[in-house]
Amino acid sequence: MLNLRVRPALGKLVDPVASALLRTGVSPDAVTLLGTLGVVVGALVLFPRGMFFAGTVVVTLSVLTDLLDGAMARRLGRSGRFGAWLDSTCDRVADAAVFSGLVLWFTGEGDDRLLAGVALFCLVAGSLVSYAKARAEGLGLRCDVGLAERAERLILVLGGTLLAGLGLEVALAVALWLLAVASAVTVVQRSLEVRRQATNAG
Repeated sequence: MLNLRVRPALGKLVDPVASALLRTGVSPDAVTLLGTLGVVVGALVLFPRGMFFAGTVVVTLSVLTDLLDGAMARRLGRSGRFGAWLDSTCDRVADAAVFSGLVLWFTGEGDDRLLAGVALFCLVAGSLVSYAKARAEGLGLRCDVGLAERAERLILVLGGTLLAGLGLEVALAVALWLLAVASAVTVVQRSLEVRRQATNAG
């Protein structure tokens, strides 16, 4: 998965920043909340106004705090249950903000009800992808399969908004359609995987 490839590569950049923040007394949970707030502001304030380039920059920088808070927690030697819960919950809030911002654009100045529906589908399907994994793990099963995990979904949609902000508006439509298909496929993949494990266990 993309997470496994990207995180080690960024670790060398993130670790010094994590150490510096810890020395100032900033907590990992504070970074998690601040990063989520940045995504919400970038997505819900800038995207609905068609400010896709600025919005993408703000959202991307905020999303990267997901790496930072984890590095800080590891350096403190405590990756507790609350921190894990808060991180996952804030991820869902951030995802909802990104696609909600696009829905607001397409139902407003963007004036494209079809793409508004596609963006809404991406939000729902993405939530199902995450829920399928969380529910499976709650039942003692593994559910790491799938074409589009969170990292892939964010890269695809933010790539689309970035290009749209640079004037290639069709890129956002293409990104949303691709993401809708990839998310739907991932839901099916995870459903089949959980069914396979549950059947074998029974």
